Amino acid sequence: MLSVKIRVSSGCFHREHSPHAYEMINDYLATCPLDKMQFMEHESGPEILLWLAAISGGITLTANLINLVTAIIRARSEGIKKGDHPSHPVELVIRQDRKDGEIREEMVLRFGHHEVVESEHIEKALTKTFRKFAESQAKPTAPSTATRRKKRRR
Repeated sequence: MLSVKIRVSSGCFHREHSPHAYEMINDYLATCPLDKMQFMEHESGPEILLWLAAISGGITLTANLINLVTAIIRARSEGIKKGDHPSHPVELVIRQDRKDGEIREEMVLRFGHHEVVESEHIEKALTKTFRKFAESQAKPTAPSTATRRKKRRR
């Protein structure tokens, strides 16, 4: 399973401290179909769970996902203008639950509340990171011969 996490670099991003942002997020969610996605709330920020059996090199991100991520980040900025706090930057993070039980996580972008948020920028960054995940998934997990030799010499 994959997820897209919008988390604050420090502090909280949940309803209690960001009521204006969550009002905008709720309004957006009321009009946004969440096909193969689930919106989850966490104290550190929202997370969008994606149900994909596997990552493929040809993965295409849906407009719904890109628009939802953009709406959340914009709502955070607008909420701060209306009095939400704290105002630390948000980080856009991709997370993958791997078959071996480990979680792989990579920060994709970071936005301060004064920065302009463009959906095209978000789409390019997410696509690049998803492709990187797909490429690493395709590679064998066993260490190479060169790696094994280095370990023996130590």
